[in-house]
Amino acid sequence: MLSAINHCRVLTAPVVTQQVRAMSTIRKNERNIGIKGIEVYFPRTYVAQSDLEAYDGVSAGKYTKGLEQQAMAFTSDREDITSMALTSFTNLMRNNDVDYKDVGFLSVGTETLVDKSKSTKSVLMQQFSESGNYDVQGVDSINACYGGTAAIMNAINYIETSDDYDGRDAVVVTGDIAVYEKGAARPSGGAGIVSLLIGPNAPLAYDRGVTGTHMEHVHDFYKPVLNSEYAVVDGHLSIDCYLRALAGAYNTYKQRYARVHGDNFSLDKADYSLFHCPFGKLVRTSYAWLAYLDYVERPADPRFSGVPDKFMGLGIGAEAYGNKELLLTFRDLVKSDYESKVVPSLLLNQQLGNSYTGSLYMSLASLLSQKSSAELQQKRINMFSYGSGMAATLFSLKVVGDTSKIAMNDRVHEKLAQRVQMSAQEFTDTLDLRERTHNLNDYTPVGDIGMLFPGSYYNEYIDSKYRRQYKQVPLQGTVDYAENEKILSQA
Repeated sequence: MLSAINHCRVLTAPVVTQQVRAMSTIRKNERNIGIKGIEVYFPRTYVAQSDLEAYDGVSAGKYTKGLEQQAMAFTSDREDITSMALTSFTNLMRNNDVDYKDVGFLSVGTETLVDKSKSTKSVLMQQFSESGNYDVQGVDSINACYGGTAAIMNAINYIETSDDYDGRDAVVVTGDIAVYEKGAARPSGGAGIVSLLIGPNAPLAYDRGVTGTHMEHVHDFYKPVLNSEYAVVDGHLSIDCYLRALAGAYNTYKQRYARVHGDNFSLDKADYSLFHCPFGKLVRTSYAWLAYLDYVERPADPRFSGVPDKFMGLGIGAEAYGNKELLLTFRDLVKSDYESKVVPSLLLNQQLGNSYTGSLYMSLASLLSQKSSAELQQKRINMFSYGSGMAATLFSLKVVGDTSKIAMNDRVHEKLAQRVQMSAQEFTDTLDLRERTHNLNDYTPVGDIGMLFPGSYYNEYIDSKYRRQYKQVPLQGTVDYAENEKILSQA
């Protein structure tokens, strides 16, 4: 049993493996630093957005067509961000056959806090005990939905520039449980977490030096009530901020792309465009917005023949992104590219809802599950990360190696097929339970352990000092995903 109470022990230096010794000469000029493995985890229970429409008494299609969402993952009081991180992290290590001695950096990106001081990463360090490896840099990164990207940039910087780098890989765990109080925002919740193995010689290489960032101080989404899981949200302002940050990051990205690659960048040069996805409709709008930004810069480009002259001179402020006719015009203009370059990345976000810090990396896992390794070779994947408050970065990955192992290990389609659909009333009752028990101590969670995937960690007990104890559902009886896929294909 994993317990929040650990006995002190004498720390010894980890045994340096042959792999680490062989890699110890890697220095700053190492090529293809990026993502080597991905492990997605999400709760097994979900509610259909169409059921929520009926339950909430709204018009049919308000969530499914208006938000472009299909389902939303949610969890009982048995799971918290730490249990989900434990599940995703240990699965990543096992499925990628990574020795705990061979990890030199670990960071968690999340805004779903169970402690205002103690890092979620510190709980994951229990997994390193048997290896004797306590030399692991990194702590949590927190800034709304941007925390995971901040952790990834820190991991890459650790490998590229740190004098302490000894050849070991980095791991970033990023995700959240997104819940809202009853009302208009509740259908835009969700849950999920992603673990990423980062290091040199990766099939998904980070395009070094080509990163655009935009940050401001705005109260569009924030959590000032520290004893509640719920945020204070200004929905309209949040969308405005998202599009403004996208414009700022895109402008800087293009400048740096030209400096590094000696060429002008435009949207058509990205083979795939992935976005932080609070809901699908915003992603569709964002892709159209990028096309408009290209138009502002080069209105005579043949791609924009037929665009009405009345949109010239609007600039890139609210007068433009608040213009529905403009956005619809550019949505229609890039519709074909959107279907081929963006839609393959939306699978998990549309099925799980918003996983906050994990959302962008759910998009990446979705793309890898939808496209074969052969189709992806030498493709440029643009990644836009946004977190309220605000913080945003646009960066790129280049596919330079075989991605089939990542997709095989992650088994996205098989995991989705094993979920359990719950009613809208059961969903509402579960969120009511989380609200009532969120701050309790000396508490035993009551959620049904049978609703968890085999191998999942869960919250067994919170003691009188608020220390959480975790236990793992046995791996025995784990679903045979290959056999399940065969059965589904024959159905």
